[in-house]
Amino acid sequence: MTASNAGAANPQRAVENERQPPGVTLIFLTEMWERFSYYGMRALLVLYLVNSLNFERANALQIYATYTGLVYLSPLVGGYLADRYLGRRKAILIGGITMALGHFAMAFPALLHLALGLLVCGNGFFKPNMATLLGSLYRDNDPRRDGGFTIYYMGVNLGAFLAPLVAGTIGEKVGWHYGFACAGVGMCFGVAQFLYSQDKLGGAGLPEGKARLDGADWTHIVAISLGMIPLVYAVMAAWGTLGPLWNGLPVAGKIVAGFVVAAALWFGSDYFARREGKTHEALTHDEWHRIFAILVMGVFVVFFWMGFEQAGGTMNLFADKQTDRHMFGWEIPASVFQAINPLGIILLGLPIAAIWTRNGRSRFALPTPAKLAIGLIFLGLGFILLAIAQTRAESLGPVGPLWLVFVYLLHTIGELCLSPVGLSMVTKLAPLRVAGLMMAIWYLANALANYLAGILEALLQGTSFPLYWFLVGSSLGAGVVLLLITPLIRKLMHGRG
Repeated sequence: MTASNAGAANPQRAVENERQPPGVTLIFLTEMWERFSYYGMRALLVLYLVNSLNFERANALQIYATYTGLVYLSPLVGGYLADRYLGRRKAILIGGITMALGHFAMAFPALLHLALGLLVCGNGFFKPNMATLLGSLYRDNDPRRDGGFTIYYMGVNLGAFLAPLVAGTIGEKVGWHYGFACAGVGMCFGVAQFLYSQDKLGGAGLPEGKARLDGADWTHIVAISLGMIPLVYAVMAAWGTLGPLWNGLPVAGKIVAGFVVAAALWFGSDYFARREGKTHEALTHDEWHRIFAILVMGVFVVFFWMGFEQAGGTMNLFADKQTDRHMFGWEIPASVFQAINPLGIILLGLPIAAIWTRNGRSRFALPTPAKLAIGLIFLGLGFILLAIAQTRAESLGPVGPLWLVFVYLLHTIGELCLSPVGLSMVTKLAPLRVAGLMMAIWYLANALANYLAGILEALLQGTSFPLYWFLVGSSLGAGVVLLLITPLIRKLMHGRG
C-alpha cells in the first residue's frame, strides 16, 4: 500500500500528519515584531519613570498598572469592531500603525501620556484579532491547534526575548528615548511583514469572497489610525474630570466597573447589530455553557497574571535595587533579566507542545482546566523562591542573580502550561459569531490582573502579608481549587478540550 493510499484508508491519521497551515509562519513573524515593540516598552517603562523622571516607586507602579491594565482592556473594543465592522485583517493593520506612532512618541518626554494612549488603542485593535485570525486557520477539533498556538506563542516570546536585550540595553546604557525608538522600529517591521506575506492567509480575516484589501479598506486603515491621536487627546481632557472619581473608587468598585463595561459592550453590540439588520442566530444552550466555562477559567487566570506580571513592576525594581548585577566588570542592565522568561519559552516551547499533542491523543489526556491549574502551581513555587530572596536581600544586601533566574524559569513553565493552552481553549469553545468578543473578554481577565499586579504592593501596605508570600498563597490556592472543580468545568465544555 502506498503512503497516499494509507492516508486515504485512515483519514484520522492523515489529519494528524498534516503540516501546520502556511499562515502560521506569517502570524508567528508578525507577532514576534509586535511583541518586540511591546516588551521593549515594558522593560523600560518603570525604570524610566523612577530613574529618569524621578517618579516615586508607588506612582510609577500605578502608571504601570493603569497602562498594562488598559492594554488588556482595550481588546474589548477592538474585538467588537473587528467582529461587526472592520474584519480582522484591517483591525490588525490599524493596531500596528497606531502602536508604531505610540512607540515613536515615547521618544519625547512631553508626549508620554499621548504615547501610552496610542499604545493602548493600537493594542486593542491588534491583540484579540491576531489570536482569533490564527484560530480561524483550523477546523473544529483539529489536533494541530494546540501545537499551532504554542508555535504562535514562541513567536511572542522570541520578540519578548530580543526586546530587553536590544531596546532595554540601548535604553539603559545609551539613552531612554533611543530604546523607545527601537520599539517603534520593531513595530514597523511587523506591519511590513504582515503586508508582504498576507497572501499566505488566503481569505482569512477578510469578508467572504474577498482576496485582498482594496483602496477603500486602506482609506479606513489610514483614517482610523491617524484618528487615534485626537481621540487620545479627547480622553486625556475628559480624564481631568473623571480621573478623581475613578481614583476615589475602592479596588472592588473598579473591578465592578470593569465588568459593567464588558456587559455594556456585550449587550450594546447586540442592540446595534439588530438595528443595522446584522443579527446573528441566537446562541444555543450548549454554546452558553461553553461561554460560561470560558468565564469561570478566566477568573482563575486573573490569579496567574496578577503574579506573573510582577515581572515588569516589582520584579523589575528588585533586579534594579536588590540584585547584584556586576559580572566580569560590567553591570548587567536590570531590564535584561526580563529576557530569561521568553528565552525559557523558546527553549521549552516545542518540547511542551509535543507533550500536549501526544497527551491529547492518549486515553489519559489532561483537560484544559487541569493544565491551567498546573500553571498556577508552578507560579506559586517561583514566588516561594522570590519571597526567600527578598528576605535575604533586606537583611544581608543584594542577592545573586541566580535567584531571579530560577524564579523566572519556574514562572516560564507555569506560563507554558497556561497561556497558549488558554488562548487555544477560547478559540475552541467560543461560538464563531462572537469569537472576537470572547477573546477580548478573555483579555479582560488579563486587564484586571495587570492592574492588580501594579497596585498590589500598595494594597498590602499596612497588612501582615508580604507581597511575595501573599502571591505564594494566591497562586497555589487558586491552582488547587481549579483542580478540584475541573470535572464540573469539563461538563460545561461539551467535549471541546
